[in-house]
Amino acid sequence: MTKAIRILHLHSTFDHGGKEARCVQLINAMGPKVHHDIVSAIPGALGARKAINPHSKVRFPEKFPSLEGKPAITRYRYLAIAMKAYDLILTYNWGSMDAVMAHTIFGRYEKLAPLIHHEDGFNSDEQHRLKRRRNWFRTVALSQSAALIVPSKRLEHIAYTAWHQPKSRVQLIPNGIALQDYSKKPQKGAIPGFKPRADEVVVGTIAGLRSIKNIPRLVELVAKSAANIRLVIVGEGPEKETISARAQELGIADRVLMPGFLPNPARYVGLFDIFALTSDSEQFPISLMEAMAAGLPVIATDVGDVAHMISSANGPYIARPDDMTGLQAALDTLVADTQLRDKLGAANLQKAKDDFDERDMIARYAKLYSGISGKSLLD
Repeated sequence: MTKAIRILHLHSTFDHGGKEARCVQLINAMGPKVHHDIVSAIPGALGARKAINPHSKVRFPEKFPSLEGKPAITRYRYLAIAMKAYDLILTYNWGSMDAVMAHTIFGRYEKLAPLIHHEDGFNSDEQHRLKRRRNWFRTVALSQSAALIVPSKRLEHIAYTAWHQPKSRVQLIPNGIALQDYSKKPQKGAIPGFKPRADEVVVGTIAGLRSIKNIPRLVELVAKSAANIRLVIVGEGPEKETISARAQELGIADRVLMPGFLPNPARYVGLFDIFALTSDSEQFPISLMEAMAAGLPVIATDVGDVAHMISSANGPYIARPDDMTGLQAALDTLVADTQLRDKLGAANLQKAKDDFDERDMIARYAKLYSGISGKSLLD
């Protein structure tokens, strides 16, 4: 009997988000011969588990040492011991960096499996400037990792210049999605409580409702635009009440629908007429790829790799986060022009087909994971 391959995933959080969605994609692609243990630095933040294929072998260990705490050799030793008996260790974002440091300090002594770290972006406390102490900590902690994977060119640049990682360690692998799923017609009842009217333009977004996503900015744009706009905000998070209150203050609560988290965006993103992304910080947003694969025009803030991701035709409708005038003009123009929306949507769809195929992403991850672990991770 072939021995199961065991992978340990150490996440900053495993709630709904881009890195979690990608992790689930890869777990589902590996199939039942690979066993996965998933730990979240935030206890109970495991919302993304719902998207894991039931045939995948996944556990969520409850007694794993906390990934959060003050730096201490004894604590790092406990983390290192808990990482034993795996064939590959995968860590994600700043919230797992103590585990990376523990691996660097005790990896050889405890004979730990190789560690690959993934960085997908920053929280609001680093959206304008990276913290020096964190840069130093990452530089040291990542010094013994087998690889550092980033999805965006901006993060690749940061890895070289701020974290001083050698080019041999840094791997740029853009995110990908199952493009074929978005070629199907969206399902009319896929968004609870949503019944589109012929006279309205539907502006939609998909996001974890956190402050860095700045959904209130989108609410303000809609409030100042045409009265026939319906705004659909798909997602859950701590900012939900703040967003709802802002819509109430601006007098458009009756035109804002917040159905919560909805799985499988291919079922409903095509119900939007315009996709909006108004974040203060992003890297390579999966929701943007999903909107493009559904053939939607986009208004967005110029953050991360957004300007490189969209089609050149859609470029004029991207503006700096602080340029409310530019964002407002972009929204107003697209709301008023159906033919322009169709043109931009077609261009974005072609760009998605050219650049965002999930199969390419999975193949690159599988090759890297297999090469470093010495195990074949795909059937």
